[in-house]
Amino acid sequence: MYENKKLGFLFVLPFVLGVLLFKLFPFVMSFALSFTQYDLIDPPEWVGLRNYEEMLGGDPLFRKSLGVTLTFALLAVPLRVGFALVVAQVLNFRLKGINAFRAAFYIPSILGGSIAVAVLWRFLFAKNGLVNIILSKVGLAPIPWLADEHYSMWTIVLLFTWQFGSACVIFLAALQNVPKSLYEAAEIDGASVNQQFWKITVPLITPVIFFNLIMQMVHAFQEFNGPYLITEGGPLHSTYVLALYIYDQSFRFFNLGYGAALSWVLFALVAGLAALSFWSSKYWVFYAGEKESRK
Repeated sequence: MYENKKLGFLFVLPFVLGVLLFKLFPFVMSFALSFTQYDLIDPPEWVGLRNYEEMLGGDPLFRKSLGVTLTFALLAVPLRVGFALVVAQVLNFRLKGINAFRAAFYIPSILGGSIAVAVLWRFLFAKNGLVNIILSKVGLAPIPWLADEHYSMWTIVLLFTWQFGSACVIFLAALQNVPKSLYEAAEIDGASVNQQFWKITVPLITPVIFFNLIMQMVHAFQEFNGPYLITEGGPLHSTYVLALYIYDQSFRFFNLGYGAALSWVLFALVAGLAALSFWSSKYWVFYAGEKESRK
């Protein structure tokens, strides 16, 4: 028995060491560096709360990037989650060859986060790209997707929405677990398809909707590839998200102390919004067996 325990600990040791070295240690070190001035060459110099005071009091680029990040999350998260739910509802139908369609819809999730696809997306939305060519074919004027501050945000929002595969798979699994007897009973009572969706499907999958909202919100606040590779921050910093500002401060200007402080503000923002989401979930998320206890 003792030998089996030693063998088990030995098997999990690489994972534990990986978490300690590549997760916990950088996490703690970034918090310590946020109170210093550090340029990667000279030793860190303790400056106390100066980084946070400068950020919150006199850094207009921080306020701009924070506003852009909030705008991006507000647009992209509902679009991705909503689109994933609609597609999952369609893929839940029993049709011939439906498995091939499910695999095809999941492919963007596998490819969407790669650098190659981000570069391809930039070519698609370029001045003479495929999107504008299609618009010209239908008699519409080309749109300066990357050069106009009013459109540049939508290029990265559309890329984020296009990567809906993972959320769609989770929704599809939830939809397949909804008892068919409930739909049959509702149909007998004369409920329309739309009523069945809103009165049966949505309430029963609210835990999965909540999970996807949390996961996609965290992902949206960390979005980097799109703003960096497609719009490069956009005209007038219209797509200059906070993750891009952290990257510039840390690895372009080698102001690692300030970059660490920015990352902790981002962490606090995501944690606060997640806590708010968990608090609000008691009003609209229903788990099995809990409905009676809430009355």
